[in-house]
Amino acid sequence: MTAPSPGITGETPSAPPIRVALVDDQQLVRGGFKMLINSQPDLTVTAEAGNGAEAVRVLSQAPADVVLMDVRMPGMDGIEATARILEQAGSRRADVKVVVLTTFDLDEYALSAIRAGASGFLLKDAPPEELLEAIRTVYRGDAVIAPSTTRRLLDHVAPMLREPTPEVSRHAASVETLTPREREVFTLIAAGLSNPEIAAKLFLSEATVKTHVGHILAKLGARDRVQAVVIAYETGIVAP
Repeated sequence: MTAPSPGITGETPSAPPIRVALVDDQQLVRGGFKMLINSQPDLTVTAEAGNGAEAVRVLSQAPADVVLMDVRMPGMDGIEATARILEQAGSRRADVKVVVLTTFDLDEYALSAIRAGASGFLLKDAPPEELLEAIRTVYRGDAVIAPSTTRRLLDHVAPMLREPTPEVSRHAASVETLTPREREVFTLIAAGLSNPEIAAKLFLSEATVKTHVGHILAKLGARDRVQAVVIAYETGIVAP
């Protein structure tokens, strides 16, 4: 894996670097990711773990902003580890984002991790630039990671998402509380549009769209846009 030029970053060098934790049972994979991430002035690896249980323990001592989490590991897998890490972060009122790493795009484990609170997922063989931009994107919290990949996964498992559960019922009730304009914006979020694209389509300012997105996420109880997209599939706002 060849690192891009250190000068190409999405942040100003003067900003504190984004703290990244690596969780993968293969040391060689962690080593490659670490070299790539540490080649960037705005990113730094602050923690590593070889399984889910170790990740929960390590991240209680060494906080991170973004966790790259292998979804399939022996012992505690990435799904349970994601849920525990986010619960742990919530109790400290810390804002931690989890990006799930998987080897194939129709991985139902990845969906389970997203439902557990992960902010999206990325293929392990993604180009280096895509991995680096995913970290920055999820840290900013303003876009879906790998929307085409996430969409393929959601289309694949849509029937499972529609199965009636108390959580789906709660989400459906939350969707009913959206105003007509918020529902319009929600539908476009679910279609994978960015804030500038939504603003252009609805003839609104980006600031107005951002306000609507904030209200939508709050009403739905969604951590971020990826969670909102999952809710859209669950409630039939989007059909595969």
